[in-house]
Amino acid sequence: MTSHSNDNSPFVVNTPLNIKVEHIGLEQTPVIIIDDFAEDLSQLRDFANQSTFKLVDGSYYPGLRAPLPRPYVISVLDAIFQLIYDTYSIPTTLRLKPKNIVYSLITKNETDLDTMQCLPHFDTPEPYYFAILHYLQSAPHGGTGFFRHMPTQFERITAATMQSYFNLAQQHIDQHGAPTQGYMTQSNPHYQLYHHIEYRPNRLVVYPGNLLHSTLVNRQIDIDNNPQTGRLTGNIFINFE
Repeated sequence: MTSHSNDNSPFVVNTPLNIKVEHIGLEQTPVIIIDDFAEDLSQLRDFANQSTFKLVDGSYYPGLRAPLPRPYVISVLDAIFQLIYDTYSIPTTLRLKPKNIVYSLITKNETDLDTMQCLPHFDTPEPYYFAILHYLQSAPHGGTGFFRHMPTQFERITAATMQSYFNLAQQHIDQHGAPTQGYMTQSNPHYQLYHHIEYRPNRLVVYPGNLLHSTLVNRQIDIDNNPQTGRLTGNIFINFE
């Protein structure tokens, strides 16, 4: 196996990439999964251990975040940007723009969650906005689930469907009551969990940010503010503009 890295970074991507593309749900949306993405995660974990994790104002993320090292982000994007262009048929006139580059740790107890944090969410209705999710911990944790909104059958929320989705989701809550207090980890009458990606150490996942999704929180081990033991992920959010 060969490898390459950015000249200023010790972070090395394994090549050739071990790529799998799954087409999920009724809409058959492509999701990219790359296992054994990095040659070695130890320095990335060490950087996280030395970082200051903070709550992000205005974010619904139920935990703490810290900046990712820039050379790591450059190496990741260099390795996969063409794959994203090709997989999602992104117009070549659009250019990749990083939007948020963070480590993430889930820390919020279920009793403290807001109503919105008890539901699946989408990041944005933008059509070419993507989440790049890298599972960094050596031990297994809760994976990532993709959900279908049952009243509308929506899996992805677009600018054209967003208001309809919000209206009908609120209508369901008005008629049937607030969601169960806690993290969304399985199907219920409002949302169907139709696809699950396992948290596998050193697995990198790419998916459109307008897919309804949720972390499938393992209540025993995931809610933890220690980067050495918690559900540590690297999250790179990008938009093609």
